[in-house]
Amino acid sequence: MSPEMTHFKKTLRDHAERKTNAIALWGDQLKIDYATLYAEVMYRQQRLRDEDIKVLALALDNGVEMMLWDLAALFEGLTCLMLPAFFSPAQRQHCLELSQAERVIAEPELAAELQTVGYEKTGEFWCKTFSGPTQIPEGTAKLTFTSGTTGTPKGVCLSAESLLRVARELHQASQPTDPRHHLAVLPLAILLENLGCYAALYAGATLSLPSQKNLGIRGASGVDVPTMLGCLATRAPESLILVPQLLLMLVGAAEQKLFNPHTLRFAAVGGARVSKKLLERAQRMGVPVYEGYGLSECASVVCLNRPGARRPGSVGRALPHVEIRIADDGEVLIKGSALLGYLGEPPHIDDWWPSGDLGEFDPEGFLYLKGRKKHQFVTSFGRNVNPEWVEAELTQRSHIGQAFVYGEAMPSNHALLWPHRADCTDEELAAAVAEVNESLPNYAQVHHWTRLGQPFTPANGLLTANGRPRRDAIIERYRAQLTESGLSEESAS
Repeated sequence: MSPEMTHFKKTLRDHAERKTNAIALWGDQLKIDYATLYAEVMYRQQRLRDEDIKVLALALDNGVEMMLWDLAALFEGLTCLMLPAFFSPAQRQHCLELSQAERVIAEPELAAELQTVGYEKTGEFWCKTFSGPTQIPEGTAKLTFTSGTTGTPKGVCLSAESLLRVARELHQASQPTDPRHHLAVLPLAILLENLGCYAALYAGATLSLPSQKNLGIRGASGVDVPTMLGCLATRAPESLILVPQLLLMLVGAAEQKLFNPHTLRFAAVGGARVSKKLLERAQRMGVPVYEGYGLSECASVVCLNRPGARRPGSVGRALPHVEIRIADDGEVLIKGSALLGYLGEPPHIDDWWPSGDLGEFDPEGFLYLKGRKKHQFVTSFGRNVNPEWVEAELTQRSHIGQAFVYGEAMPSNHALLWPHRADCTDEELAAAVAEVNESLPNYAQVHHWTRLGQPFTPANGLLTANGRPRRDAIIERYRAQLTESGLSEESAS
């Protein structure tokens, strides 16, 4: 057992002995104290040991059961794969097959899907036998799949040591404000929230785990605002982890006096770029927001603003266990928390991880991000999308000749479309978009589109000589349409 694992388990055991009646987990209805939490985790750990498996997949909504099984897998030394509900069935199947997950604990509505891919139900487990050697690196505690920059997301293999070090650093960063009640807003399948929950348990705080449905979360990018505000009012959490779109919603609600932020002590925000204007609005309303930065390949958080060390517009200073330097080309390089490797690929052996992000430091060591080296964009809900994947899906339909998709820091994605034929109607384009959307997860779907008045060509500077879109030029030319959030169909010259 790694030193970090030993420390975490001892911390929970100490809470069980000293905080016997303190509420540890609060689900939709069920509340359990720290003594019960520890006993239940030990019981589930033995259940997993009896199964004699290496990989456990959890396809559960947020709740007490999800947290208990996750902790049991962690302490038993299994590889735990958490499947986000917003993945498409094809993506879930890809994750299960590639990881060779021998047992799955899932929500009832996934029964038919699991049966289709060869799992059989035995008690609470869905079971399947795999042949052939595992592709998971030794020591992988958590297998987290990227949110899908393509149709087949990549599996990131992380050690318990890396994960729990980050969780402990998050706990220590929030300690000056001493939050005693953390509410999990994001799905536990999101690594950032998963580690935030560990941090709350380190602190001996109450961890609220309402289901995403009861919290008002709909898929990857939908929010029922009244439901969420009602849940926040009822539970009155002192800490939250947010993506920019949820922060925007809370700040807007606070400005309309529909949300009282003054019970909050620490609200971390990350997953995508946050505008300085939004941070200023949050500060005016008394939302104690601290922007951070991380990536799955480095066990989530690597930088964080914190009480007494906050610079709006920066993502904060590096956590103590991490080193960051800027390469000659401006790329952010990270050392001290790298993945074991990608699933099915050779182990990662380099000390420094190339983030793909551009950045610079100020004289006090605060990191400011300047965009990404690649074309991938991140929505305001924190989902990574490779536009070329979606564009390929669109142009494979009979009516669409050219497509350009954009959603950087926006709640919805916008496509520029050029039809194959001049007599193609808007209705036919709409039908083609709808057909593509059926095959895509929600975060990658086209939510708004604009019909172009002319195609992208080398002559108008929007296409390279070999037929690739000039992305920066297209964004500059059509910025007004791409950032417009009104009607779905319009025309642009």
